[in-house]
Amino acid sequence: MNTYLRILSYARPYSRFVPVYIVYTLMAIIFGLLNFTLLKPLFDVIFEQVDSEVLLSYQNKPDFTFSIDYFTHLFNYYFLQVAEEYGKMGTLFYVCLIIVVSVFLANLFTYLSGVVLAKVRAVVIKRMRTDIFDQVSRLHIGYFSSERKGDLMSKMTNDVQEVENTIVQSLRVVFREPATIILYFAVLFFMSVKLTLFTILIIPISGAIIGGITRRLKKKAVESQQSLGRIVNILDETLGGMRVIKAFNAEWFMARKFDEETDHYAAVNVNMARKNELASPISQFLGVTVVAGILVYGGSLVLSGESTLGASDFITYIIIFTQVLNPAKEISRAVSNIQRGIASADRIFQVIDTKSKITDPDTPLAFDSFQKEIKFEQVSFGYEDEMVIKEVSFTLSKGKTIALVGPSGGGKSTLADLVPRFYDPTHGIISIDGHDLKELSLADLRKHMGIVTQESILFNDTVFNNIAFGMDEVSEEDVMEAAKIANAHGFISEMEHGYQTNIGERGAKLSGGQKQRLSIARAILKNPAILILDEATSALDSESELLVQEALTKLMQNRTTLVIAHRLSTIQHADEILVVEKGRIIQRGTHTDLMQQEGMYQKLSSIQSV
Repeated sequence: MNTYLRILSYARPYSRFVPVYIVYTLMAIIFGLLNFTLLKPLFDVIFEQVDSEVLLSYQNKPDFTFSIDYFTHLFNYYFLQVAEEYGKMGTLFYVCLIIVVSVFLANLFTYLSGVVLAKVRAVVIKRMRTDIFDQVSRLHIGYFSSERKGDLMSKMTNDVQEVENTIVQSLRVVFREPATIILYFAVLFFMSVKLTLFTILIIPISGAIIGGITRRLKKKAVESQQSLGRIVNILDETLGGMRVIKAFNAEWFMARKFDEETDHYAAVNVNMARKNELASPISQFLGVTVVAGILVYGGSLVLSGESTLGASDFITYIIIFTQVLNPAKEISRAVSNIQRGIASADRIFQVIDTKSKITDPDTPLAFDSFQKEIKFEQVSFGYEDEMVIKEVSFTLSKGKTIALVGPSGGGKSTLADLVPRFYDPTHGIISIDGHDLKELSLADLRKHMGIVTQESILFNDTVFNNIAFGMDEVSEEDVMEAAKIANAHGFISEMEHGYQTNIGERGAKLSGGQKQRLSIARAILKNPAILILDEATSALDSESELLVQEALTKLMQNRTTLVIAHRLSTIQHADEILVVEKGRIIQRGTHTDLMQQEGMYQKLSSIQSV
């Protein structure tokens, strides 16, 4: 119930929707009910059941009171006037005309209430999609290391769609169908208390049976959505790794993996369908059984003269009661569907409720410009129980370059990720200009930093938008100047639409060197005071590396730079080189100093010079 109410909270403020929806719905129910209550006088005319003494009591127009008796008396007053003036056919025409008008108005208000609900649905789903997208964007980097991307994508797409198709679609049932049942039963009680009490005793039996079915649906719904998330994950891995799959003739392996998961998904959904589809025929069967019971019980009362209902009254009663079955059936179907929607909503709220481990302080310090230094003091960091950085201390002064080298898996990239607060240290302090990084807002800290990684992160957009990414009001001249410094202007100019050329998903239309130069151009345009270069040339061929290294050299001029290097030749001019192994700094100094010492740096240099 809490999940359902939380979904509805996305429709706030309710004042925009609820009053109008209630009015439209009540009018639709009232006019729909009027259609069937008018059947009694229609039957009376057809079967000549009009009692002259009864009609005599309706010759005077009643004084207004807000009651059923007033409206009944008023209708019969006009009914009598028409009967006297136009006879039986005129009366029949009069009743049929009112029924047609009533049906039109009932459908009109049903349509208007549906339009209001469509607006509610649009608002709820838009806000929910925005909420989960914003939350995912705010979460710390470490969250994405432990979560499958495909499962996240499934929650943001399939689960939200499931909520729309089930819970939001069923909002009509929450008010309209119960209100319909209440008003219809009010009329049934007015017609015959004894007969209506009989029906109320039988109906809960069907409700208990259907309730037992729907309670089993939620568990299977959760399993279904989890399986769908795994399917999306397999698809993402297959499309992203197609080269490797084909190179290793592994199509069969991925196909088998996909088949197994889709078989499981199909089995779960068939199981759900069995239970879901069972609710409707059971409710219909039980409903017809109840009607049959009413026919037997009520008919015997009418035939024996023990009932106050006449023949036309009883037929009208049966017709009105059958109309109660439809909203009851809709409620049972909606309850079944809502179980699936709640399972999906729980998965969505699981993401929305996740607390980011990297947050802004309550009152961040102002940080307008980088002036002095970045300092690591006895910094340690671990993923869960495994410590990957151990008591690291160093100072990166403004305008200087520090290079991190060492074997893979030693913690170099993790050290670099601590500077823009992608992670926070487990122990120790990282400060900038004397301020703990945790005292600054993330936006203020990161706006002074530019990052170029080994994997060029580009987007399915134009060259211009990729270079100007995250920056407003950037001129084409500025973008072109950044591209020239990054040695990218030449190949961009040769593209079909120049800077307005779409580069495809993840820059698929570009070579590795071209992608990297666009990433460098993006960093140049940002003009950051602090640069973080994470093996920016390690994946390139010699020619591309030369062009990229030249662009990096231009980028690094007069900037404070932290470089992670695979090729030692690219960092020989660094002001200080830190050799990192197993999370510790085991050597430090300039290139010349380290080459004169026996140790890891000299060993790496000799290996690369072979």
